[in-house]
Amino acid sequence: MQVNNVFVFEHPLLQHKMHLLRDKNTPTKDFRELVDEIAMLMTYEVTKDLPLKDIEIETPLAKTTAKTLARKVTLVPILRAGLGMIPGIQRLIPNSRVGFLGMYRDHETHQPVQYYCKMPDDITESTVIVLDPMFATAGSAIMAIEYLKSIGCKDLLFGCIVASRYAVDRIYREHPDVKVFCAALDEELDEDCYIVPGLGDAGDRIYGTK
Repeated sequence: MQVNNVFVFEHPLLQHKMHLLRDKNTPTKDFRELVDEIAMLMTYEVTKDLPLKDIEIETPLAKTTAKTLARKVTLVPILRAGLGMIPGIQRLIPNSRVGFLGMYRDHETHQPVQYYCKMPDDITESTVIVLDPMFATAGSAIMAIEYLKSIGCKDLLFGCIVASRYAVDRIYREHPDVKVFCAALDEELDEDCYIVPGLGDAGDRIYGTK
């Protein structure tokens, strides 16, 4: 399902895995594996519009013209939870590079604070996919997108697992050129700006911390 710049996955296999991911009784190992699998399955749709170019190859029988990706792909996980999505995506795009944006949410203001940044030198020449499992207020995603645009990135996508209605409405207002992909769209945020029903703190559940 696509509304404005947001694509919500409705594939039965993804939805099945989402019920396991949301369950509070799912242990850390299984939760981490589910994040990995969901990210991998989402990659097919996230990358469907990547540009291609012709390349000449030789099969065991003859020379032929085939297709290859025309642009590099850079994955930019928002630390720390975004790291959990990297392995699944890289199984399908093994040559993708990874840039890192470290952010944490101030628990009083609910605003993102950046503490670390490391990007490939030629990131502006690639398709950039920003990753964060939880898309609650859009604060971290928008800060990441604004930073990437400020250094010259123009081909930007955003991938998450659970998004809130508030976040997708906000990013559409502020960055309508950035496509958003999510496995679930939830309607509410609680008083602490956590997605409801959501799945809790993705970083804590991926890494077994509290």
